[in-house]
Amino acid sequence: VQLQASGGGLVQAGGSLRLSCAASGSIGGIDDMGWYHQAPGKQRELVATITRGGSTNYADSVKGRFTISRDNTKNTAYLQMNSLKAEDTGVYYCNADIRLRAEWRTRGYWGQGTLVTVSS
Repeated sequence: VQLQASGGGLVQAGGSLRLSCAASGSIGGIDDMGWYHQAPGKQRELVATITRGGSTNYADSVKGRFTISRDNTKNTAYLQMNSLKAEDTGVYYCNADIRLRAEWRTRGYWGQGTLVTVSS
């Protein structure tokens, strides 16, 4: 199983980016998916999560600016980031709880991360 994150880049403060996280491989099902942010020199922190049914949860710092969504038919999660700030700079990692085919339990998988740089 692989999680491929994409969509990062350089953007001016106030701008927008859309990140994608696509899961591939021998997937039986995907439960929660999420995005995490690691700023330079800091620990990785939760940004947003979404359940298979579409229930969402956000860090206070991104509420009203970021929107997480997913397409279950494509095994893909998205993070729409608007009104970006300099403090949003860092690497964004996606995470997913995936059940492999012929298995009954889910395991957590991480993508490789995509870099977002917000210039002020």
